[in-house]
Amino acid sequence: MTSTATSLIPVHPPDTVEPTVDVSVIVVAFRTPDLVARCVQSVHDQNRGLVVEVLVVENDPQDGTAQALAELDAPCRVISPGANLGFARAVNLAAVHARGRYLLLLNPDALVVDAAVDRLVEFADRRPGHGLYGGRTVDGVGRLDPRSCWGLPTLWSTLCFAVGLSSLCKRHPLFDPESLGRWERDSVQTVDVVTGCLCLVPSDTWRALGGFDEQFFVYGEDVDLAVRARSVGFRPLLCPDATVVHEVGRASATRADKLLLLHRGKVSLFRKHWTPRRARLGVALLRTGVVVRGALAGGSWRELHRRRHDWVDGHPELAA
Repeated sequence: MTSTATSLIPVHPPDTVEPTVDVSVIVVAFRTPDLVARCVQSVHDQNRGLVVEVLVVENDPQDGTAQALAELDAPCRVISPGANLGFARAVNLAAVHARGRYLLLLNPDALVVDAAVDRLVEFADRRPGHGLYGGRTVDGVGRLDPRSCWGLPTLWSTLCFAVGLSSLCKRHPLFDPESLGRWERDSVQTVDVVTGCLCLVPSDTWRALGGFDEQFFVYGEDVDLAVRARSVGFRPLLCPDATVVHEVGRASATRADKLLLLHRGKVSLFRKHWTPRRARLGVALLRTGVVVRGALAGGSWRELHRRRHDWVDGHPELAA
């Protein structure tokens, strides 16, 4: 983990010494102060008895996040590194200051409902040893958002992306395997990847795994963490009773920039966890999929193809 100069701003500090903290909720903020404030308020409003602390990393100190949080009747601590660290470094920084026996990574555009944090912590307490715990995410009108967990990328799933099968056959168990098929996230199951929008990790497990790999600026760090957790015997688990509303994209960059970051994260994953030959093939398949979508849909996909060297930046051995 990289050390960073940090300003800790206590927002509504408690009058007395806290008992043992059950869970440290970590939110990374970037230019969405209204969403962050709503998210933090929901954590406290939906708390049913846990000792909770909330740590917000302010990746843009000029965006008004600290001011918005100061107006809430909801205690939290703001960490201001003075620059945009990206997601992985920001979470690692907050984890250094966290006091909870669990860490909960929560997206700034998430809204906690139905005591989801309590449910997730109770679930993990009853089922120790899985390392990573996820929940169920829904959109603003209550429809399932399946992106709370994923299958691991493979050459087969990347080939399906390249030829368009994963788009033509969305959530098909064979042709879109990373989506985990039609499973509604309504039962307890082990999963390959718990995404960083809602991910509970015992603090000792986080430390043992070394936190996020900071070569990932944003996107891919949660998949990498899951790969490393699984390599030492953990089997991430999903709790269907822990639900948050996740308004995907409201805390993100433009669609073209988001696609670029997503693909850069995947290239980094391939490079780190696959053999060089397999990684080169994987990147070639990604580039093919982008070309196909650019030709058919244009727009952001065509822009992504035009900027293709940006998402293999830093990986010259994969750019050929």
